[in-house]
Amino acid sequence: MSTPLVKQVAHTCIFARDLDAVEAFYRDVLGVSPKFDFKRGEDRIGFYLDFGNRTFVEVFKKGESRFEDTNQINHICFETDDIDGFMANAKARGVSVTDKKLGVDHTWQCWLADPSGVKIEIFQYTPESMQFGPDGGVCQVDW
Repeated sequence: MSTPLVKQVAHTCIFARDLDAVEAFYRDVLGVSPKFDFKRGEDRIGFYLDFGNRTFVEVFKKGESRFEDTNQINHICFETDDIDGFMANAKARGVSVTDKKLGVDHTWQCWLADPSGVKIEIFQYTPESMQFGPDGGVCQVDW
């Protein structure tokens, strides 16, 4: 097949126990405000976040949500051009974030979680990042 049937990931949908807390996290820590809200009548039940380049995260309230390591979606990864600045902002807002490390794919990364426990990876690509190298490479993991 020469032409892919899909173009790219359009969005990831996550559940939130507290919409306001999750909105504040994405707005204040990641710098992304809702593009629009989902409502059922007058009740706000979710919102849509625009991360640029036709990439979105959809958030819906689900108070009974469980977030465990056995869930099928492990994490969401967002790209930044300034991982150190991102980490400083998160820490200044009281958000726990791991130290940055250079991943086996030669990409800087750090980790945090939103108020519902959704794991978030932050990436800063480098000139050596394997994502932009030739196809067919092998990334040897050390974990």
